[in-house]
Amino acid sequence: MRPPPLRVPMNLKQLEYFVRVAELGSFSKASRVLGIAQPALSRQVRALETDLRETLLLRDGRGVRMTQAGQRLFEHSIGILQLVARAREDIAASRDEPSGRIVVGMPPSIARRLTLPLVEAFAARLPRARLAIVEGLSAHIAEWTVTGRVDVGVLYDPEPQPGLETVPLFDEPLALIERGSVRARRTAATVPLHELSRHPLILPERAHTFRKLLETQAAHAGIKLDIAWEVSGVPIIIDLVCAGHGCAVLTPNAVSAWPRGAELVVRPIVEPALRTVLSIATSSRRRPTPLGTRVIALLRELAQRMAPAR
Repeated sequence: MRPPPLRVPMNLKQLEYFVRVAELGSFSKASRVLGIAQPALSRQVRALETDLRETLLLRDGRGVRMTQAGQRLFEHSIGILQLVARAREDIAASRDEPSGRIVVGMPPSIARRLTLPLVEAFAARLPRARLAIVEGLSAHIAEWTVTGRVDVGVLYDPEPQPGLETVPLFDEPLALIERGSVRARRTAATVPLHELSRHPLILPERAHTFRKLLETQAAHAGIKLDIAWEVSGVPIIIDLVCAGHGCAVLTPNAVSAWPRGAELVVRPIVEPALRTVLSIATSSRRRPTPLGTRVIALLRELAQRMAPAR
């Protein structure tokens, strides 16, 4: 008679893989976030299902969804993984010098001003740790923070969503950005919202938080915007404004971060004033590590230096 097949018990790695697939609703997305091949990921989840003798995920053309057994295991797995992470954090914290790797996500306009001081302060204060910085739209950074691709996000106007915790850093006005002379820059005034309809605008794509805020307020005021070009990169938008292809709506911080910003007139939008809020975001499903706590404090300190004067 053949001996019974070797029964391999579930392990933490399998639970982590299962949680990522369940959160993202897709094996392909989870494989990219985890950095492993999709077939290997599928084998690990299948081994977990075999061990538990339960179907955990139902696969269809749109992705995957959890069964009742999968939902129960998901809730247990979150708690188990958090307990393991907490144990590692407590041990690391006892050394009084956080180590490990942390990923921070930022929009390009903030990354331009924040990356250098963050790297310099990180190297001086956390020499045993490693820092990675990724750029993306605020909407993407929020998604990456929830799914674990990013540990700490710095983003504009985060929308409430399950799994995301946010803390405001500061708010700043949105302004009409125009090409202008030195004299015009010295005498730049505000601009009422209704006057934006007179200007051809160069705006980011609809997923951008600035674009959403502007279009929402324009719709409430019954204003039709003249959108001449859709461009998501701040440097390219500024180049186009400098070349006379239209105006933009950005924050003063976004403009001052680029060398050609000195060529532009910055006129805060009023009646009503439009303000955008920069926040720090973390996942509510994962307790911050000692390294994460230190980096959040560091980001708050650096952001205070960037905050516009009232």
